[in-house]
Amino acid sequence: MPGMAGLGAILTAIVTPFDDDLNVDEQAFVDLMAHLRAHGSDGFVVCGTTGEAPTLSDEEHLRLIELACRERPDGATVVAGTGSNDTRHAVEMTERATELGADAILSVTPYYNKPNRRGIRRHYEEIARATDKPIILYNIPSRVVLNLPPEQLAELAQIEHVDYVKQANNEDLQLIDGLGLYAGNDEILARTLDLGGEGGICVASHLVGDEMRRMVDEPGHRAEIDDRLQDVWKVLGVTTNPIPVKAALNLLGRRVGGLRLPLVEADDMELAQVRAVLERHGLLQAAAS
Repeated sequence: MPGMAGLGAILTAIVTPFDDDLNVDEQAFVDLMAHLRAHGSDGFVVCGTTGEAPTLSDEEHLRLIELACRERPDGATVVAGTGSNDTRHAVEMTERATELGADAILSVTPYYNKPNRRGIRRHYEEIARATDKPIILYNIPSRVVLNLPPEQLAELAQIEHVDYVKQANNEDLQLIDGLGLYAGNDEILARTLDLGGEGGICVASHLVGDEMRRMVDEPGHRAEIDDRLQDVWKVLGVTTNPIPVKAALNLLGRRVGGLRLPLVEADDMELAQVRAVLERHGLLQAAAS
């Protein structure tokens, strides 16, 4: 039943830090978890899009899930991204993540091979057999081509263990019977909370986690905070995620390194826009003090 798993309201889709040679920086990852937990995050989505999962090997992917489960700060939850457009691979990664101690599974709609409605249901039925943990469906048509409309989400909610949806189609944001609702884009967190959703799987919480926590805890100030953070939501979309958030974190002195190709680092214009927003919100000044 949605809400019973206690995954939390602010789940940060955590970036994967790399060293100068673009190897995973495990200590930086652990340090970042501690920082995020201290600044509003209830838990972490590990190896999602923001974590550059497409360029991680399975060994790196599973190692990060293991590290997150072992080194998590007290009270933090770990959601493992295990999605794939190959059902067998998604099942295998889901089984392993479950064994490693993840609290829930994030499973993106199969991309590129464009399964039909029956194929999507079969895909999630197989994944559901591979775990006893809650599964969060991830609807993000901008990246996977396919959209899961509300009536299809309601159908998938009938599958055992399919308990939540991360909704990244802003036009289809609504409560679905049988599914807890997470905002998949930061700019719809306020709307999601107003609807009675669980919270958000967020990127901006790397930077303004305390303020996003207040949006959950202080509903009377939610609209005001959302309005104040509009430029943060916008600048993190100035180019492909996670390019802007990694740029921001590096500017703030949190070592997260570069990105693996085909993603490239922010150019001078993008970096200037990110820096301007950080300055506007006093974040650069706070980091330097």
